[in-house]
Amino acid sequence: MSNKLIPVTQPFLPELSEFVPYLEKIWDNRWLTNNGPFHQELESKLAEYLGVEHVSLFNNATIALITALQAMRIHGEVITTPYSFVATSHSIMWNGLAPVFVDIDPATFNIDPAKIEAAITPLTSAIMPVHCYSNPCDVEAIQKIADNYGLKVIYDAAHAFGVSYKGESILKWGELSILSFHATKVFNTFEGGAIISQDAKTKQRIDRLKNFGIADELTVTAPGINGKMSEINAAFGLVQLKHIDEAMLQRQAVDARYRAELADVKGIALYQHDVHANSNFSYFPILVEADYPLSRDKLYDKLKANGILSRRYFYPLISNMPMYRRFPSANTAHLPQANALAEKVLCLPIFNELTIEEQNHIISLIKEGF
Repeated sequence: MSNKLIPVTQPFLPELSEFVPYLEKIWDNRWLTNNGPFHQELESKLAEYLGVEHVSLFNNATIALITALQAMRIHGEVITTPYSFVATSHSIMWNGLAPVFVDIDPATFNIDPAKIEAAITPLTSAIMPVHCYSNPCDVEAIQKIADNYGLKVIYDAAHAFGVSYKGESILKWGELSILSFHATKVFNTFEGGAIISQDAKTKQRIDRLKNFGIADELTVTAPGINGKMSEINAAFGLVQLKHIDEAMLQRQAVDARYRAELADVKGIALYQHDVHANSNFSYFPILVEADYPLSRDKLYDKLKANGILSRRYFYPLISNMPMYRRFPSANTAHLPQANALAEKVLCLPIFNELTIEEQNHIISLIKEGF
């Protein structure tokens, strides 16, 4: 083994020669941002690839989440999961709303629909579930609850690029879905994100909100934000899109190798994909149980000492962070499954260029325990 560090993930980078012609066109036409030709082309090609109609590109997914709540005119309380990246709940707080945390289903790691109804109050206006590790939420149960109570559903689909459920894009569920194109994601534009909406009128409102609320040269219709994706980011996305299927196949091979080698390791439990959905193999979480020779944190330290950067993702829980502890729903007694999972989870490296030699090294370190 070499002395190089093995990260949890790293971006897929096409050959630089593929990207250069796009840069030359940007330099030639001097259109750097503000809905340029590459921006428009990427929206169109992503809509086709993802099987959706309306894509609004953003400079990052956090701004997209904040804008999504604005676009739906959400108020009061938003029911969400504590088992996510902080951007989920931060977007709620940035809008002056109150997050209400609901426990997860230990089988899927997603928000438990059976717990949602009890969390609804007269102040509740929306549900923000997360498709964790690209595994779809129970979208049918969530939608039924939302319809019964007149609530909006906005999905944090940061992990769910290219994921389908029962043969259709998972992004078609709810009012809006938000994708992340951060460099750590399966599909990336360096930094970036998108909102998937279900009708042209909503897309128009979103597109105005991400451009300061500007409707035309003389008219500003809402207190929008600057969430526009640049032409350089869009161009990189167009190059990435040419290789995305190959990239996911390579990640699938890494996933399969882990599963074959770790399936019988005592004290290591493997995350299971939804049989009704396809995965994009964005993460490979394992659960370090009590009967494994090392604690989760000791295994994390052991891998790090050997140049392998795993990640305790998601730990700590959002609900255990100082800015969220004040909410009654953040009480640890209220979230037993999420708290238990956060203490056991460890995401192993998974990316296109992870070699068999490197992966075998990771696997051998886990198998040897001490």
